[in-house]
Amino acid sequence: MEIIEKRTEKTLLLELKGELDHHGAKEALEKIGYSCDAALPNHAVLDFAGVTFMDSSGIALVMHTQRRMQLLRGSVTLQNVPAQAMRVFDAAGISKIIKIL
Repeated sequence: MEIIEKRTEKTLLLELKGELDHHGAKEALEKIGYSCDAALPNHAVLDFAGVTFMDSSGIALVMHTQRRMQLLRGSVTLQNVPAQAMRVFDAAGISKIIKIL
């Protein structure tokens, strides 16, 4: 799992690339936590366009990011979510708590 970070003003864009499974999630969680702490954004955007596969580890990653942003009094948006990952998010009801574009 590769994460490309881009910052603009108070928005942190994190582009996810590769497979988001148990093996990639641990490193991704650490990277996202570090990025949020360094940028102190008002808004984080997780871009899933480059995600080729996702299991329930993706839910953990999104919820971890949501909690981190709540501590910063910020918000999270998901974008470009592929169909396979969207099915995982739909099964977990993620769209009820986090905006998905």
